[in-house]
This record gives sequence, C-alpha cells and structure tokens, in this order.
Amino acid sequence: MQFGILGSGSWATALAKLLTDNGNTINWWIRNKETIAHFQSKKNNPHYVSSAIFNTEQLNLNNHIKEVVNNSDVLVIAIPSAFVEDVLQQLPANAFEGKKIVSAIKGILPTENILLNEYLHKHFHVQLENYFTVLGPCHAEEVAAKKLSYLTFSGVDENTTKQIATHFETDYLNTVINHDIYGVQYAAILKNIYALGAGIAHGLEYGDNFLSVYITNAADEMVTFLRRLVWNNETAEEQRKINYAASVYLGDLLVTCYSLYSRNRTFGNMIGKGYSVKAAQLELNMIAEGYFASKCINKTNKTVQAEIPIATTIYNILWNHLPAENGFKEIEKLLV
Repeated sequence: MQFGILGSGSWATALAKLLTDNGNTINWWIRNKETIAHFQSKKNNPHYVSSAIFNTEQLNLNNHIKEVVNNSDVLVIAIPSAFVEDVLQQLPANAFEGKKIVSAIKGILPTENILLNEYLHKHFHVQLENYFTVLGPCHAEEVAAKKLSYLTFSGVDENTTKQIATHFETDYLNTVINHDIYGVQYAAILKNIYALGAGIAHGLEYGDNFLSVYITNAADEMVTFLRRLVWNNETAEEQRKINYAASVYLGDLLVTCYSLYSRNRTFGNMIGKGYSVKAAQLELNMIAEGYFASKCINKTNKTVQAEIPIATTIYNILWNHLPAENGFKEIEKLLV
C-alpha cells in the first residue's frame, strides 16, 4: 500500500511518524511551501510536534494535493473538520476512485453538518467499504515521544481494516479493530465537547472531586447519544452490543478531559477564566474541535433526540453567551 497524508497539523504529523517508523515511504500534502522547505532541511515540522524527527528519504512532500491523491492507494485525511470541505473542493469528483480513505478527523463537517464518510459518498461517490477511521486516546505529543499508545481502526471489511492497521503498528503503538464506523466518529466528536467543558470547570476552580463526577456523567450522556443513534439508524443487532467502555470511547474521553496536552481542555480553561471565545481562539492558535462540534451536535441532536443536557449547556456557553459560571450551576444540578 502506498500511503498519502492530507494535512500537516499535530495529528497528521504523529500519523506520518508512525507510518515512517514502520518502514513506509509516504506521500504528504502540506499546503505551505515554507513548511516543506523546513522539513527538507531540519527534518521536522516547525509548527507542530517539532520533537518528531523524520528520515526525509521516506517523505514525498508536495503542496499539490491532486498529485498526492493520484500517487497514493490509501489517503489519510487529517485536516481539521472546519477546513476539510474547502480543501477537498479542489479535487475532481472521481479523485478517490479506487482509493481507500482513512479518516483521522474528530469533527463534523460544518457546512452540511455531516460526517466525512457521508460527505465523501455524496460528493466523491466513496462507498462505506472503502472508508476507515483511526481514532482513540492518543495524543500526538506522546506518539512523538514514543510513549506506548493504542489506536482503534474501524471499517466494514475486517480483513482490510487489519491490513491497514498493520502499517501503523510499532513497538510503541498497538492497534485495535472495530466495525462501529458511525459510533466511533460521534464518540470522538462528543468527547471534545465534554473535554472543553472539563476545561471550563477547571477554569472556574472546581476541584478533582467535581471533575470526576462530571466526567462520569458525561460518559453516560455520550453512551445515551450513541445508543440512540444506533437505534435511529437501524444498525445491525450486533452493533447494539458494543462495549462503550473500550478505549476508543471511554478511553478517549478520559484522556481528552484530563490531559494537559488536550487543546479542548486548554480552550475551555480559558473560557472558564473569563476569556471570550475569540480571545481564547487567538491565544490557543490551534483548532479546538469541541467549539465547532458543540454547534454541530446541537443541530444533529434535533434528529437523534437524545437527552444530552451537559453538551447542550456547553453549547449555550460557547454560542449563546450563557455565562460559564451560570452554566455550570445548571450542570451541578444534573450530576449524580
């Protein structure tokens, strides 16, 4: 398999490091020519996870996205969800014909409020059997530091999913296989919202005791949404027996809520301390997916109709100017 990566942020860089450490030569689309020049001379990404050093002989760097797509069998899409549509609009409708797509996106595409697989099917005729996800509790910084981590690969075809996953396995990265393509994507979206809320709680000076209760209730709320989603989509009976305590669901929620690497937690901490959304965005200087996700999930839930009051309150804090302190007073009353 010839892998191509679209995107050059921290997660894209971590995934590229996994592939190259496992002996793969990759095609890599990076928009900025200066970043490519830095890679070629300094062997690292100047903007994200700069501690990850690459063998540049394994990197075919290119700022022409069509060439990267054409020259790759498997495309790993690791672009922030808010920008995916603008990037992919550069490609013709048959661009992904005969390709496998691996989504490393933890968000909903905002213009049409749909998942990446739904967008690709609608605009590029990509079938679900050619679509895979890579998700789980795996911060880019720890991958760069080669700390043992676990990633879950999801796909309809178990054999192909396993085949793709093996290219990412290293002595510091273990892989898990899962078939719940929709569930893992929505879990990744929701956990960013709850992690942003955990950051708000920290900024408001709630302690660890409160945070543990908050996260427990957030986990329960996430499962409520996922189970409702499965029933609404009339998914196969075996999908209704999914272990939502697995790493790709609960594990990812926990690490994103607790870790200091979590940009959503950091963003929320600023909101809790009194920053405006715009000021927090400028200070963070990176995308906090939970901010956009809160609006998208609020819209999606009008169809799903799950009881998700914590996520709804965080949405109101971020988008409807509900004071954070007042919002968390409401959340206090919800927790058990």
